[in-house]
Amino acid sequence: MKLTDNVLRSFRVAKVFRENSDKINCFDFSSNGETIISSSDDDSLVLYDCQEGKPKRTLYSKKYGVDLIRYTHAANTVVYSSNKIDDTIRYLSLHDNKYIRYFPGHNKRVTALSMSPVDDTFISGSLDKTIRLWDLRSPNCQGLMHLQGKPVCSFDPEGLIFAAGVNSEMVKLYDLRSFDKGPFATFKLQYDRTCEWTGLKFSNDGKLILVSTNGGALPHGSRHLPSVQPQIHDVF
Repeated sequence: MKLTDNVLRSFRVAKVFRENSDKINCFDFSSNGETIISSSDDDSLVLYDCQEGKPKRTLYSKKYGVDLIRYTHAANTVVYSSNKIDDTIRYLSLHDNKYIRYFPGHNKRVTALSMSPVDDTFISGSLDKTIRLWDLRSPNCQGLMHLQGKPVCSFDPEGLIFAAGVNSEMVKLYDLRSFDKGPFATFKLQYDRTCEWTGLKFSNDGKLILVSTNGGALPHGSRHLPSVQPQIHDVF
């Protein structure tokens, strides 16, 4: 199905889930599309079966809380950021509800998590004004970037580029293989003081970037981002 404007306008709510007693912070699809997992301020991680259209299992992170959450490439493991005690990122097995690894480093709330689409690498952004590069197989940070403001970040579909949104006003594009040399492209958008950016997401073909906010609209100027695509191809 092609998602046109008319198709989107025809969508209707089919089912409402009320498993949570507090605000839902995040949700993510598994790579095979069969399940969704959500995180909430009630400290729960709720697993939903997409084929059956019903909740499948509920886990809890009462000690650490749970904020942002992302599936890894395995449908039974996730990484998530905490909103209690500290800002460590945790790698959890959904099969037995046990932690596989901890990723300490950020000292303020994590604002972004993105898994590489091709390997065990993931990136995180934080209110400590850093973006960190991680490998699921090691608790040690694999790369560190200091920025001038709050970041959100995301990998492109090929896992070779990542985008960083900084201070809710500019998007910077980095080559993963040489990110320490700085961005190869920067795009400044009109700053909207009524909202903040909450995330970035590449389209499946890598030609567009969607900027999500906590306001009622996309930032002005986001429609110009597709023009970066020729430059992305030129890098490789």
